[in-house]
Amino acid sequence: MVLSARNNLRGTVTAVEMDGVMAEVVVELDDGQTVTSTITRASVERLDLVPGDDVSAVVKASDVMIDAE
Repeated sequence: MVLSARNNLRGTVTAVEMDGVMAEVVVELDDGQTVTSTITRASVERLDLVPGDDVSAVVKASDVMIDAE
């Protein structure tokens, strides 16, 4: 599959929490940081995601906001 998103973060699934039609997937990156994604339950099932799976977190956004502390 060809994707237009260029921000591709490799990591390992550490948790999958199902809640109704939605699911939360936590991915630990190589440097120890985590990325959390909310996707549909159907997508989790289609991808057969379970903790320990090596995945890519693909990030595509039209806006990224930065807030100074």
